Amino acid sequence: MMWIATLYAVAIAGVIAFQIALIAGAPWGHLTQGGQVQGALPKTGRVIAVISIPINLCMALAILSAAGFWPNWPVWTSWAALVLHGVVAVLNCITPSRAERRLWAPVTLIILLCAVLIVLVPL
Repeated sequence: MMWIATLYAVAIAGVIAFQIALIAGAPWGHLTQGGQVQGALPKTGRVIAVISIPINLCMALAILSAAGFWPNWPVWTSWAALVLHGVVAVLNCITPSRAERRLWAPVTLIILLCAVLIVLVPL
């Protein structure tokens, strides 16, 4: 279970690093938020990236708690995070942006698979 939790944590850290890069002005608008922006995100897109960081962090802490790590949150939080990971994976698989789909569909499906294994497989 440790290597699955590690893979999960590394993947989430990558997602958060991507969001930080978007906030800083990285020209990757075509890879996020429906792929409707070429270049750097406008202010509203950057605000969405800012909001996604604590959401991803909370989901990660919930799943890692289910894996037996700190912060030992209640089990229901891991189920809520699992549902959100499922929604994110579906949205990344159906986005109209081909570039976004090619990058994020595999990443979010791996994150979802790790989360499923952590939450559903007993420690």
